[in-house]
Amino acid sequence: QFKLIVENPEKPIASGLQVKAVVEYTPKGAEDLQDKLTLLVDDDVVHIPLLGLIPYCDLEVESELNFGEMIANDKLVTKEISISNRGTISGVFKVLYDGVVLLNIKPVRGVVKPKSVRKIKVDICTDVPGVIKEVMKVELENRGFTEVWIRGVVVEQVLKVLGVSCGKVLKCINFGPLYFGTSKTEKIHLYNESPECMDWVAVLEDNAIGGEMGTDLQGSTDAVLHNLSLKNKDVDVSTLILCVPNQGTLLPYEKSLITLCFSWDSYRKFERDFEVDDASVIQDYVLFLRFETVGKRDGCLQNLSDGSHSRHVDLALMGSGFPVILTFKPGTVINFKDCYLGEQAQVVCTMKNQSEFLPVKFSFRRTAHFNISPEKGKLKKKSEKEVMISFYPRQIGTFEMKQIIDIIGTGVDKNNVNFLKTKSFHQIYLTFLGVCKSKRKSIVFTVNPGLTPLISNATGQFVVHGTGQLSDTAPVAILKSTQTQIHTHRKNRNCKDDALIAFPNDRAASLRPSERNKKYRTIFTKTERYNYVDPEFAYTDSERLLREENKKHYLNFISSLRQRRLEKEAARQFCIYNNPVSIGIKPAEGLKSPNISITDFPKEKPEPKMLPLDDNCMLTSRKLAAIVSKSTNKGVWSWLSPMPSSTQEKRDCSLTLTHKQLHQIFIGPSTMDFGEVCVYSTTTKELHIINNLSVHIWIQIEIEVAELQETSPLSQVVPPLTKTHIPVVFEKTTVGMFKSSLNYKINNKHIGHVLVVAHAMPIELQLSTRELILSPVPGCLAGTEFRRTVRVCNPRNRPAGFIWRPVTGDRKSAFTIKPTRGVVEAYSDVECEVVWRPGFNTPETGQFTLRVCKGNSINLKCFAKVTIHA
Repeated sequence: QFKLIVENPEKPIASGLQVKAVVEYTPKGAEDLQDKLTLLVDDDVVHIPLLGLIPYCDLEVESELNFGEMIANDKLVTKEISISNRGTISGVFKVLYDGVVLLNIKPVRGVVKPKSVRKIKVDICTDVPGVIKEVMKVELENRGFTEVWIRGVVVEQVLKVLGVSCGKVLKCINFGPLYFGTSKTEKIHLYNESPECMDWVAVLEDNAIGGEMGTDLQGSTDAVLHNLSLKNKDVDVSTLILCVPNQGTLLPYEKSLITLCFSWDSYRKFERDFEVDDASVIQDYVLFLRFETVGKRDGCLQNLSDGSHSRHVDLALMGSGFPVILTFKPGTVINFKDCYLGEQAQVVCTMKNQSEFLPVKFSFRRTAHFNISPEKGKLKKKSEKEVMISFYPRQIGTFEMKQIIDIIGTGVDKNNVNFLKTKSFHQIYLTFLGVCKSKRKSIVFTVNPGLTPLISNATGQFVVHGTGQLSDTAPVAILKSTQTQIHTHRKNRNCKDDALIAFPNDRAASLRPSERNKKYRTIFTKTERYNYVDPEFAYTDSERLLREENKKHYLNFISSLRQRRLEKEAARQFCIYNNPVSIGIKPAEGLKSPNISITDFPKEKPEPKMLPLDDNCMLTSRKLAAIVSKSTNKGVWSWLSPMPSSTQEKRDCSLTLTHKQLHQIFIGPSTMDFGEVCVYSTTTKELHIINNLSVHIWIQIEIEVAELQETSPLSQVVPPLTKTHIPVVFEKTTVGMFKSSLNYKINNKHIGHVLVVAHAMPIELQLSTRELILSPVPGCLAGTEFRRTVRVCNPRNRPAGFIWRPVTGDRKSAFTIKPTRGVVEAYSDVECEVVWRPGFNTPETGQFTLRVCKGNSINLKCFAKVTIHA
């Protein structure tokens, strides 16, 4: 099968020349051949081997496909396996799988080109935890069947709360007793015991079964029932329990430090709500803090419940609030004995802490005229301490002072919740009453010898020596004597009233007036006093006029500056209003405002209370239920914009949402189970979308499988507090189980998925019975036909056509059936009547075949029960 084509030279070949030989290979069978070619060069013999190989394909596939550890989160995990062809021609492969775990394999058959690699995608749905160990058989051309092991482990996503010091799982944290207004912190570890990242958020269960809010568990049954009204108050417990941080992301097998704070700082608000006295309120709280995976909300929408995996952990929190009960002996109002200036009065006050659980740290604030020893201290529970209070007045009078006692404790630092600061969280008030009397002392007056004090009358005054208090009436002339004219000379009775009154004892001390232009008269006779002007010290008339001119100069300068400023302001205002609309007139200038009554204002609808979007406020189950109720009670929006169009929508849809915000968006159910559906049928289910935020969100759905391609619309902008839905259309052409993920994006950033499950069934009709016995009706005549009906049922969601075919042998059948053909609508049935006509030598048995269009076939056996009477 080898042929040599060559012209051997007759003469030797010169240097540099060559001889060309061609070997042709023509195989006649599918086998490899081997031969040799002999070359004679002078005296040398060279053997050249010849190999004739048949073209072949050399396919090879990997022996194992390992998915590793996966989370049971209803997600479709895809991995690829390679089939390589090292041969020279294309090879065919075929994949066979009949394992327990549903695998989506694409493609199941195909061709691998020479010197190339073909990828096969294998999808596993992580909806059920367990160990995956399956065998997939791959039939390779020229190789036969090769086994490929599919391995993997699907585990639950476990979230645990661990103690910081012990490292053990915590179920409950008891903060113990605390005073109203104080705080206490505990630290925990939140542990992600799973191989994938987890986005989590903390939700405070304030309406959980078994929780207590503000109940005195130590009280009697009657007292608890009497105070049930306190428990029903709408108390925002998110201010009572703080969790920092209250949202985040945990890496695989990562621990995160969480600070829990039981804070009574907002008890004053509770007091206003309850309208009770501090001393009579003891509040016990039992709450549950739930750490949830973002997007997984159990029981939030009962109609969308699908039994999906709930990945959360609950932590019980216990704490009690007690009032500060301090008693004082002799009481909160303390009277001190009267004392004189420079003396002191003392009272011993006994403070007693009535609390059975907590000590008290106190601090007296400083109060004028009173000294307290000790000013600070600590009272153990059910103990008392004596405090010495001293009244040391520093002025004369009656004193009623309010003494503030600060109760010291630890409170939350608003800037950093991880640290507590010492502060005064409560005040107690005492009232101190005391009187300081004065000692009477004789006062000696001396006349001013001519030197005028800093503060004086017009012509001098008395200088008092001594530190005693002045008497009520000074031994000087009473000014009220100016109102009488008994001693006034007749010539002075008509004097002008602009004259000032001089003291009677200033004549010998000073003769000069305080001001030259003022006149002075005596206090009784109203005689004008003599005014002496010293020319060596007094201003002349020209000097006084010069001083007045100098003052006017400065006054005019200041007035001109003010006028210039007012002119500039007027010009600026004119430029503002100098337009065609205002025409240089200031709006509403000179106009009187109308009289508006409160009835003229329209009643504004209250804005819906929205859940704050800041990072400090923690979510509570009541808040979530309230916003869900507000959103779901609205009508369903079916026609929404597919793209953000307005400025507000574009701004909202470009936001990056936090975990708490994503937790308030419901897209579900998380598993859409279509159940048993018929092939070539179209089934629709609604994917509900509820936006409980105060901003718009943009939902985009990505569909990769052909069975869901009819789903529309794939993009919607959902307004705030709005509920809508997207119809998901499923249609399958092959029989078998179907599991696939429907992926979506929120604001083109946050990715989520919904699992779609269906069982595609063939077109099928069912009969009410496989054997039909026909018997005569009692009292019928001979030769009467026997009749009976059989029901044809359609359990599928697609109409099915049928036709009856009689099964006849050598003899003609005496049975007939009507209708012989028809269509059974989805989930309905059709009655068919079978008739047997008696006759001579008529067969009493018969058979029909129900043939379903593109479906199954069923045999119906018929028997005629003939009774012969003797």
